Amino acid sequence: MKRRIRTRYWYELAGAVLSALLFAVTLVWPNWIELLFEAEPDAGSGELEWLIAGAFLALTVAFSILARREQHQAVIREN
Repeated sequence: MKRRIRTRYWYELAGAVLSALLFAVTLVWPNWIELLFEAEPDAGSGELEWLIAGAFLALTVAFSILARREQHQAVIREN
């Protein structure tokens, strides 16, 4: 029997992928934020970029856990 995964799983998976991508971009190219918003709120120290990278990492972990949990619930609902 095929598992029925709810739409919520796909949103959580998309959130995990997007935040992981933004995390990687921030690590490789940290000044993309300053270029996008045309401002330097941390006066060029790079602290804000590290904070944002940490937030993206936390979001990646959270969305991944939620998506895995939703996938696990689909298996339980199946049985």
